Amino acid sequence: MNTEYAGIIFMYLATVALAIPLGKYIAKVFNGEKTWLDFMAPLERLIFRFSGIDTKKEMNWKQHLFALLSVNVLWLFYAFFCLLFQAHLPLNPDGNPNQTPDLAFNTALSFVTNTNLQDYSGESGATYYTQLFVFMFLHFVSAATGVAAMMVVFKAMKDKVTDKLGNFWDYLVKAITRLFLPLSFVVAVILAFNGTPTSYKGKDTVIGLQGDTIHVSRGPAAGMIAIKQTGTNGGGWFGANSAHPLENPNYVTNMAENMSIMIISISLVFALGYYLNKKKLSWVIFGVMTVGFLIMVFPSVTAEVNGSPYLHQLGISQTTGAMEGKEVRFGPAASAYWGINTTVTSNGSVNAMHDSMMPVSGMAQMFDMMVNCFYGGVGVGFLNFYIFIIIAVFISGLMVGRTPEFMGRKIEAREMKIASLIALLHPFIILVGTALAAYMLVHFPNANWATKPSAWLNNPGFHGFTEMLYQFTSSAANNGSGYAGLTANNIFWNVSTGMVIFVGRFFPIIGPLAIAGLLANKKFIPESAGTLKSDSTTFGIMIFSVIIIVAALSFFPALALGPIAEHVSIK
Repeated sequence: MNTEYAGIIFMYLATVALAIPLGKYIAKVFNGEKTWLDFMAPLERLIFRFSGIDTKKEMNWKQHLFALLSVNVLWLFYAFFCLLFQAHLPLNPDGNPNQTPDLAFNTALSFVTNTNLQDYSGESGATYYTQLFVFMFLHFVSAATGVAAMMVVFKAMKDKVTDKLGNFWDYLVKAITRLFLPLSFVVAVILAFNGTPTSYKGKDTVIGLQGDTIHVSRGPAAGMIAIKQTGTNGGGWFGANSAHPLENPNYVTNMAENMSIMIISISLVFALGYYLNKKKLSWVIFGVMTVGFLIMVFPSVTAEVNGSPYLHQLGISQTTGAMEGKEVRFGPAASAYWGINTTVTSNGSVNAMHDSMMPVSGMAQMFDMMVNCFYGGVGVGFLNFYIFIIIAVFISGLMVGRTPEFMGRKIEAREMKIASLIALLHPFIILVGTALAAYMLVHFPNANWATKPSAWLNNPGFHGFTEMLYQFTSSAANNGSGYAGLTANNIFWNVSTGMVIFVGRFFPIIGPLAIAGLLANKKFIPESAGTLKSDSTTFGIMIFSVIIIVAALSFFPALALGPIAEHVSIK
């Protein structure tokens, strides 16, 4: 067990050690400085010339937002129709069928928004064409969309008074060519050399140890798995995701995939410090995020390593920990660590079944997604954190009797209203969705128009409620992981979570962009003796307190009905 602990400690420290120089590199890329990947510039110029884009033409925040939303709508329609007619498209050696309209609606929205909730089973619900030219394509561009939106906020914070916030298309393309593509290539090579398939052939037939004939799905999976991790996408090639032995063959690939989940999200925090030349601010933000992350890691790892209290009560020793739903290749500690990594970001991939984990782990995983800003998804994690910065600055200013200021700009009623609406929107869509599902389950258990709610849950009581709460929490946080005990591929869940996915993705992007654009146009106020230091430990504590209070007040009653009640019932 000490080896397992050493493994997860090494993974985290190695991730941070690599993220710091990567953050410096990212800042150089978007500052227009020379980097070793400048040989990609001719490809970028070709893309811009072909598209008729002038990257020297800077945009204000509204133009950025229009470009972001319009291109995402285009990608949505492309993905939707490809999934509707995938059986008739090329690269379908296994003869997989078309997706139903409600499933295609949910899947297309899910991948466009970097959520990757999979109500279908990976290798049987999609073809090689849709896996590569829809899902993998969206893995790249949805992640790059988050980085491009984040760069608008960075630019607004950097310049004193401006409405020129760079060019969206320049940010989008460089995020792919200079960041996601090279990192994904490295991870894909590691996976391929360790046994992840890269073949375009259909199912292979093998004879199992018991003499059974088994048809094993394969395909060019390594490349897609690499970007699903580095881009905090999470949508797997196989239905079992990274618990599948071909998607995650051994402990080496488990480490590579696990580290790639968080490395860009963490590096973007350090990139802020290098980009603004305010390294202390980036360390304060990183410190707040890391405290939140560690508070969730410790109880989850402890719960999984100790195992089920039920078995302890029966006098059964659990030297291997809680192994239900876990791979023996990884063990309980590494599985619990992955579970927190994947939910503290918007990744959502799994190397163990979250539905089988202890209630404490389930609560920690959901709380990660409810907060949705401890590291978070690439780009959007900082955007969510930015909302809490604005709220914390406003409250701090009122407490000391000064006009709230952040980075030389006054925070006034308009910015605070936007920040408050975005902060309240997240719990609203989660709790309303869960309440609606619970109401239908109780009052219309056999309604055909609701696809028989009585068939949704494989688990009764507290755990069944947790399954529904988790599904909406994962959708709103653009995470995409789920509890396998919930039967979600039906009209109600596909449509309801699809709507939550859409709102949970784009409104938290619109809000920070609007705030950043409004603040960038305001008169710059030089720092004075009374200016609130945003790069101080005190301010970091203030931000952390605001995050915890908002999340606790919003979600504690729901958690008390689900994982907390389940945990108490088995003690």
